[in-house]
Amino acid sequence: MVSVAYNAGCKYITLTTRHHDGFSLYDTCGLSEFDAPHLCTRDLIREFVDACHKYGVIPFFYHTLLDWSVDSYQNNFKAYLKYLRDSVEILCKNYGRIGGLWFEGMWNKPNDDWEEDALYGLIRKYQPEAMIINNTGLNARGETGHIELDSVTFERGKPSAINQEDTRKYIASEMCEVFADHWGYAKKDFHYKSVPDIIESLSVCRRYRSNLLLNVGPVADGSLRTIDKGMLEIIGEWVKLNEKALRTPVPTNIEIEDKPKDFILKEGDTYYLFVHDLGMCGDENVAISRGMNLSEKFDFEGKIKSMCWLDNGEAVEFNQEDKKVSVKLKPFIYGESYVVRILEIKV
Repeated sequence: MVSVAYNAGCKYITLTTRHHDGFSLYDTCGLSEFDAPHLCTRDLIREFVDACHKYGVIPFFYHTLLDWSVDSYQNNFKAYLKYLRDSVEILCKNYGRIGGLWFEGMWNKPNDDWEEDALYGLIRKYQPEAMIINNTGLNARGETGHIELDSVTFERGKPSAINQEDTRKYIASEMCEVFADHWGYAKKDFHYKSVPDIIESLSVCRRYRSNLLLNVGPVADGSLRTIDKGMLEIIGEWVKLNEKALRTPVPTNIEIEDKPKDFILKEGDTYYLFVHDLGMCGDENVAISRGMNLSEKFDFEGKIKSMCWLDNGEAVEFNQEDKKVSVKLKPFIYGESYVVRILEIKV
């Protein structure tokens, strides 16, 4: 699983350590017998972390805040919160440096005191650099919360810009998406999205400097279904072609004339124009056209030296008069279709 994610261009993986049913994939060190070591004599989180370190992928831990298997969750909430913190402490202490913890479940008791200060303070004690995320994606997409939280979530809704002026530190953001309709493994869910759907979701995430957390459901032995693996491989090919534009470039306020889906990112003196709907040339009975976006117009401060496609380095014709820039594009040749194609602009 980790090797597939690595080849797809993933820099981190968020794995479920315990979900709402209360079963833990890690050694709870006596807190509960409802865990993987008692069921299969394996610490699955240890195996996951070791694999992440092997491939240079950062491990993140998902952990439920609610637990339907523990009586104290309903009968003695304060005692339950101590159990929750003790569980999280094990994850923070026993698996080396991690990238962060991803929580969910406050929606089940929205009016109760979850003692967030104590929980987040515990994490900072053992993992001071770990990101802390508490999912607000269900009904509060993009809302900031407790000061210790490092990222907002949009769950399966498209991200939007965050007003960083109202925060006391930089706040990241993340969209969550699934290949089909259900989280995790659903045997009879055939409603799979297409590769273009995922590429466009990834692109809109980068437009707002968000990450895309793409959910897959491994089968019982930890392997991925053929379709999950195949889609990740294809998406990975697109990521490799466009790597430079996807990691560190930041949003700009440059607007593309009459093209609301297209946008420009920036890193230093290099800009990246994300182009949608180029269409394809060829006989109309063979080449299926999805629109012909063959020009880009925008205002630009500064002198542009060159433009080329990021995927193959081919120069692109453009004209600049004062601030007005017009770009002449060509449709995909038959045999090529990148969904979203990216122009590298040098100034």
